Amino acid sequence: MSEDLFSIPLTTITGQAKTLADFPAKAILVVNTASECGFTPQYKGLEQLWQTYRDSGLMVLGFPCNQFGHQEKGNNQEIAAFCELNFGVTFPLFAKIEVNGANTHPLYLYLKSRAPGLLGNQAIKWNFTKFLITEQGQKIERFAPVTKPEALTEKIVQGLNLSRLG
Repeated sequence: MSEDLFSIPLTTITGQAKTLADFPAKAILVVNTASECGFTPQYKGLEQLWQTYRDSGLMVLGFPCNQFGHQEKGNNQEIAAFCELNFGVTFPLFAKIEVNGANTHPLYLYLKSRAPGLLGNQAIKWNFTKFLITEQGQKIERFAPVTKPEALTEKIVQGLNLSRLG
């Protein structure tokens, strides 16, 4: 297990101190989110992945961010309520963070350095960029905001070492 990754301090949307080690999983999907984005309906797909695969070892983690078009203006309590009321989100959400710039959260520094974007650029381009962490942190894959959650099913199944059903 990559100790640096799993010991990075995180704060849940309700203010609890955690690390990735507190979320035992075979595969972890990390997503920077926003409530007023064209990709916001992806919350529904993320919740569906969580409901379908959590008992098999998938963890979905949402990290609200207001850096792209100021599309996450609410406070943590408002964000949590929005996600639950509009999309039935039950997967863990975290306190609002920054994913680019001088105040980039350490989790995103780590993920971006291990899985840079197009042409090696590390910057997150927009809300709903996704990172899939598998193999105890040894494998990290990055997916663009336009990649719908359901398009990650095969990668998740592989990361969970499951046989695809149906």
